[in-house]
Amino acid sequence: MSARVLMYTTAVCPYCTRAKQLLKARGVEEIEEVRVDLDPDRRDEMMQKTQRRTVPQIFIGETHVGGCDDLYALDASGQLKPLLEG
Repeated sequence: MSARVLMYTTAVCPYCTRAKQLLKARGVEEIEEVRVDLDPDRRDEMMQKTQRRTVPQIFIGETHVGGCDDLYALDASGQLKPLLEG
């Protein structure tokens, strides 16, 4: 897999954990995590980029995938793998 994966997360977030598990199951070896609970400026950045307040917020390459449910829907539709391949 070649696409960069960026995920805005918090420490206690079951949806973040589920999203990471799915990405790893699909061959993603490295996920760049931004802990918005530790850095309010990064939370503001996330909200500005996504217009959303909840975590996780997932980017694959330059594409904003959305949250955990969005990631699972993308996988179910067969569109996750091509996105990960870049």
